[in-house]
Amino acid sequence: MIYLNICIPIRIKISVVPIRFFSSKPPWSVLFFGTDQFSLYTLKSLNNLYSKSKLIKKLDVVTSIKQNANAIQVYARKYNLPLYNWPNVPEETVYDVGLVVSFGYLIPERIIKKFSYGILNVHASLLPRWRGAAPIIHAIANGDKETGITIIRIKPYHFDIGEILLQEKVPIGNDTEMPDLYQQLGELGAKYLIKSLENLPEYIKNAKCQSSNDVTYAPKITHDFTTISWFKMTSVQVYNLYRALKGYLVPVSTWQGVPIKLLEIKLCSDVSTNCIDKYPGYVMYDKRTKSLKVLCGDKSFVTIGSVGIFNKRIMNATDFSNGYLKKVPLECRYFK
Repeated sequence: MIYLNICIPIRIKISVVPIRFFSSKPPWSVLFFGTDQFSLYTLKSLNNLYSKSKLIKKLDVVTSIKQNANAIQVYARKYNLPLYNWPNVPEETVYDVGLVVSFGYLIPERIIKKFSYGILNVHASLLPRWRGAAPIIHAIANGDKETGITIIRIKPYHFDIGEILLQEKVPIGNDTEMPDLYQQLGELGAKYLIKSLENLPEYIKNAKCQSSNDVTYAPKITHDFTTISWFKMTSVQVYNLYRALKGYLVPVSTWQGVPIKLLEIKLCSDVSTNCIDKYPGYVMYDKRTKSLKVLCGDKSFVTIGSVGIFNKRIMNATDFSNGYLKKVPLECRYFK
């Protein structure tokens, strides 16, 4: 038997992968992700540094581009920042770090891995408390005495679970309203995100995992969240709900089966004396303060300065009393 050694040439296709060169110190190449006014606080600060400092050498922007332009879209175009429409993220351009503020979309792992230092996120709470879309509203509505901002590295598949780089606390006063806290946290988040960029490798190295204890969630605000449950809620809880929704939505209830909006809600120091036989939700008119007094679940009151009846104009408490309250018997004067 004879064996022949035959050499057959085989063509092998070799793919050339471009080498990516990442920085180990500033200035950084940055891709920013954001959609709203809260994220605009950070983008403005980044853009100021981009033009005036040695911290940032490249600043591109990703947002959800729509016909009704959002705050990020408007700002990026005004200042001629390169703008990309999510999910169309630039594939070949090299970035050192991604920065996410109030973006609202989960970023897949394949994109996160494009960044040498991953993607950082500003979250408006002291994580792991209030993970989710509406941390500021939930913090005020639940009567929290403090909140803050947290800088984390994002992970794929879940929101707000990444390692913590920085945190800063902020007190919540008894009368703090959402717009004021929103601005305070937006500005603070921008400040601390920039602080993390000043010594990014060190902050990444020392990042700590979130505790699995004391985790709470802050989901998107629904109609049920805005609806006052007069039997279950104390006067303080009703007032907290009003403060939490201020500038965004308003607490709602019903009058004689018709949906209503309740505005200018305040705590009332009066104690129930002549309402022993009344149930929570009972409404009376106070001539002295020219407001409505509503009985809450703990037998204390809130006052209401104006009311919005469905498909009607907003009216003050006096007009509501004259036009609606006085036209029904005392035993029927309830918000439900």
